[in-house]
Amino acid sequence: MKFLQEQIKLKPYPRGFHLITDEILNAIPQIREINVGQLQVFIKHTSASLTINENADYTVRTDFESHFNKMVPENAPYYKHTYEGPDDMPAHIKASLLGTSVQIPITKGKPNLGIWQGIYLCEHRDYGGSRALVITAFGT
Repeated sequence: MKFLQEQIKLKPYPRGFHLITDEILNAIPQIREINVGQLQVFIKHTSASLTINENADYTVRTDFESHFNKMVPENAPYYKHTYEGPDDMPAHIKASLLGTSVQIPITKGKPNLGIWQGIYLCEHRDYGGSRALVITAFGT
């Protein structure tokens, strides 16, 4: 069994949903050596998240952002955690809804994603800054 792990820092992205599949794969090219295994990507933050979804039509990412902003609004009168700005508490909720990691099978040296699937960085803050990811791959 082979185990690989890399930690990377992403450039700062604006608020929204961004495809980062290529950045992840470029950071860990050794997955080509794994015939059957798993790829896990973990984000080390509480106000950004990861998900897998549509990789072809950018309007899906725009619609995600619009829907999440409507579903989890800023300035809700019941928020107590407000000292970091109006986007902070909604960012924590959105990150919890989507999650901190994604797991993808590795088959014949490649992530076994569907043809229309890509990995998204979901940046929930207006100025979130760079984000740290831990990328782990293992298999035979």
